[in-house]
Amino acid sequence: MTTTLKEIETQLQILQKEALSAIGETDTIDELEKLRINYLGKKGQLSEILRSMGKLSPEDRPLIGGVANEVKEEVQTQLESQRQHLQRVQIAAQLAAETLDVTMPGVSRHLGRVHPLNAMTDRIIDIFVGLGYTVASGPHIETDYYNFEALNTPPDHPARDMQDTFYLPGEKLLRTHTSSVQIRYMETHTPPIRIVAPGRVYRRDTVDATHSAVFHQLEILAVDRGLTFTQLKGTIQEFIRQIFGADLPLQFRASYFPFTEPSAEVDVQWQGKWLEVMGCGMVDPNVLEAVGYDPEIYTGFAAGLGIERFAMVLHQIDDIRRLYNSDLRFLRQF
Repeated sequence: MTTTLKEIETQLQILQKEALSAIGETDTIDELEKLRINYLGKKGQLSEILRSMGKLSPEDRPLIGGVANEVKEEVQTQLESQRQHLQRVQIAAQLAAETLDVTMPGVSRHLGRVHPLNAMTDRIIDIFVGLGYTVASGPHIETDYYNFEALNTPPDHPARDMQDTFYLPGEKLLRTHTSSVQIRYMETHTPPIRIVAPGRVYRRDTVDATHSAVFHQLEILAVDRGLTFTQLKGTIQEFIRQIFGADLPLQFRASYFPFTEPSAEVDVQWQGKWLEVMGCGMVDPNVLEAVGYDPEIYTGFAAGLGIERFAMVLHQIDDIRRLYNSDLRFLRQF
């Protein structure tokens, strides 16, 4: 059957009309690519129509070739135009999905803060580490030996009345001070030693504005050849200067502790009166002997302080109980 020029022209016109219509209705780039292959690919509809050109006369072939090129160019132009349009739509949709509306109110998250007691502990430790001390720790549940006896406080010693103790079953107790850490550390280390021992302690105290049954202590201990009370005094003065500043009035007052001799209490002036913040003294020779140190060769000094007292002085807090109430109005000040 002979194919005429008119028939092929009609087929090309129908292909062009269908292709342009389909391209205009396409809404994705993937579908657009499928249309390109369907109409202009090697096995597409345009190629199929052009295969029939071999049945035309030599005079008609150039005419059909010109029409076919016009159709191909028109379809390619429409394909590219639609591709650019779909790309712009795609980019606009992505920008809309990722754009932040800066006019909307933000969702704030409150940042956590270091509790004033922890901050005070860290600050004190930093000072003593800067003076050459090492941090040491020990158990909260202690034996009578480490809490009292090794610290020159035998069972019948009247100094035990100074600390109303929480006793536990099995001849255990809650430590009343962090001095027990000193004994445990000295048992396993040889001089020279310089340690700072922070931690929680427990006493059957009546709770008031300056006392609590559970509070935090920090002890320092130095043992070496030739240490004197003068070096103890200088260490404490430098510590007080760094923690509070040089202008805070300071005094040493003679006192008594069973594990130091001589002993003193350190007072600072706070709210118009003297407030005791530290106890200190030279390590008693009996304590050195209890851990196997020769008191004829080594001497030492020790000091203990209440973290709460220092926080109260530094931040002008009038009641120790404010540190434990978890009142956010108070804690947000730090």
